[in-house]
Amino acid sequence: MTASAPAQTDVTTLPSYIADQWVTPDPSAPGAHITTIADASTGAVTAQTVTDGPSCPIDSAAAVEHARSVGQRHLRELTTHERALILKNLALYLNERRDGLYQLSFATGTTSRDNLIDIDGGIGTLFAFSSKGRRELPNTNVIPDGAVEILSRDGSFVAQHIYTAIPGVAAQINAFNFPVWGMLEKFAPAFVAGVPSIVKPATQTAPVAVDCVRLMIESGLLPAGSLQIIAGAGRDLIDHLDERDHLAFTGSADTARLLRSSEAVQNRGLRFSAEADSLNAAILAPDATPDTPEFDAYIRILFGEMTAKAGQKCTAVRRAIVPSTLVDTVVDALAAKISDKVVLGDPREDGTTMGPLVSTAQQADVAAAVQTLVDAGATVRHGGGVPDGIDGGAFFSPTILSVDDARTPAVHDTEAFGPVVTVIGYDDRLTGDIADAIELANLGRGSLVASLVTNDMQTAATVSRGIAPLHGRLHLVNRQDAKTSTGHGSPLPVLVHGGPGRAGGGEELGGVRGIKHFMQRTAVQGSPDHLTAVTGEWVRGAAAHTVTRQAIDAGTGIHPFRKSLADLRIGDQLVSEPRTVTLDDIQYFADTTGDTFYAHTDEAAATANPFFPRRVAHGYLLVSWAAGLFVEPDPGPVLANYGLENLRFITPVSYDDTIRVTLTAKRITPRVTDDYGEVCWDALITNQNDDIVATYDVLTLVEKEDTTYATWGK
Repeated sequence: MTASAPAQTDVTTLPSYIADQWVTPDPSAPGAHITTIADASTGAVTAQTVTDGPSCPIDSAAAVEHARSVGQRHLRELTTHERALILKNLALYLNERRDGLYQLSFATGTTSRDNLIDIDGGIGTLFAFSSKGRRELPNTNVIPDGAVEILSRDGSFVAQHIYTAIPGVAAQINAFNFPVWGMLEKFAPAFVAGVPSIVKPATQTAPVAVDCVRLMIESGLLPAGSLQIIAGAGRDLIDHLDERDHLAFTGSADTARLLRSSEAVQNRGLRFSAEADSLNAAILAPDATPDTPEFDAYIRILFGEMTAKAGQKCTAVRRAIVPSTLVDTVVDALAAKISDKVVLGDPREDGTTMGPLVSTAQQADVAAAVQTLVDAGATVRHGGGVPDGIDGGAFFSPTILSVDDARTPAVHDTEAFGPVVTVIGYDDRLTGDIADAIELANLGRGSLVASLVTNDMQTAATVSRGIAPLHGRLHLVNRQDAKTSTGHGSPLPVLVHGGPGRAGGGEELGGVRGIKHFMQRTAVQGSPDHLTAVTGEWVRGAAAHTVTRQAIDAGTGIHPFRKSLADLRIGDQLVSEPRTVTLDDIQYFADTTGDTFYAHTDEAAATANPFFPRRVAHGYLLVSWAAGLFVEPDPGPVLANYGLENLRFITPVSYDDTIRVTLTAKRITPRVTDDYGEVCWDALITNQNDDIVATYDVLTLVEKEDTTYATWGK
């Protein structure tokens, strides 16, 4: 087919959004440096960036200062949950307007299926981090990390780690292949953390990124200073970053090395993470023979990774590692699928299943990489270059290579960033032997992801343990999960995206882990009162506002369960009346629950156990009794108990022992979208000697305002 050029349109000069204003350079001004952007299918110039000239109003220093001052101030006025809710609303806004982004993206060579990965995937990432932020983080700007460490015998000196937002900017330099997802997967966790972003998109696909930012700004949802974008070179951005900031880079390993060696990183303390080159592997295990569902799944993986985004994915399979006896079989099956399914062409034309590469420059780079592999001894088995019958554009045929020598260095070092895969045979002469495949996979010197297709669980365990240290993600496939798998090349918001070694050593995404990349972990030491003040969570030993059951019954105290979130405070505490355990209680609980474990029912056996003095009460009996000791039975602000956390039994309780419970409001988390919030209560059961019997957290849902009695009984 021929990719015919549409009617020539005016060339758009891309604006930048700096200090909450759109600024557009004048391309006609003397000294202006212009970079043109062409339609990937037709070659028609559609947009341009202007930098470096005296007319260029892009001021990186001003952008950084605006983010650190205005952006930081406005983001810190919001809590974690409030920022997370903004992400949800922003995702909804973009979701309703994504068609315009699709149309722009077609000019970069992406098909409708590719747009689902980039544009819908980016919007989905906003949804995911919104949910993670509201469900898994406290509704504050300080995130406690881990348990409180007791540093003194009497508990008066304690410590805990906390996370707080870094005081600068989250700068991002992105690759061309995912102008929306690549931007939003960095923006979303930084925003929840409370750190403003400056985006520097790759020039080839900058029109899509700029338009996405335009929509985000027009939504009116983002606080001032929280998002800026530099369309153009932005070469001096790193010159203005220091220990307050974080720079996330996606692109080539060569550029990553340059950035890592910069003055900012080496001497000014700039936090730097990179997601770089990766010769990802897909391993076909010996048990996945051509007559198994696993073999078919393997071919689908290779095909999908070659054709999605025309192979321009950092997670795409570059090395197909298969039993040496199956190299030709795999090549033939994959070539047949390509011939049957791939229709190269302009993504705007009906029937097109794979578009061009992003630019003719990228086309030349892929061709050069293929030639490097061929010169090193690889053989072209299918495709191999610019397809016949297509005039113009940046098209490249899906290409399959194979090598006689599996350890050819170029195969494990040269990445053809396009629809290219090299089939490599490993030595499987010993039945079930997989050691050679493990060694070949690790020759990539660090990768983002590797797939293993096997229905043999021992093989899955052996390969996973063998390659995990050099891979960021392992994708295991068999007949059970082949249809439900999200895919070899699909990074997910809840999982780490990154890899060691040549893959850059970065760890993006990963759920709440990704949010914490934009925060500083600090150890705080002090008294329980100090930690309570800093973290906003009550620490055992800190001051408490104590009420007893006697005071409640006398009308001189208020039960904490009678307080809505409007009145409840951290440290509000109830100390219960004591209750004595009898032997009849223990036996009755055993009989009615069926828990007749000998420690509760056999005096001689229990006494012989080194952990128990004699027959003891069931732990769950004590927890049940504790609830009875602290609960307030009438309807009130407490709507529901929805669980326990961190339950530990410390000291056994025998018959004739006495227990009491101390219940303290530990953490209060109002939900920004509901009329109620979550309260975490510190529960402490002690015996007649004040020994700790059990500790745990009780989780309740509590009204923000007490409306119960306004309607109760009517």
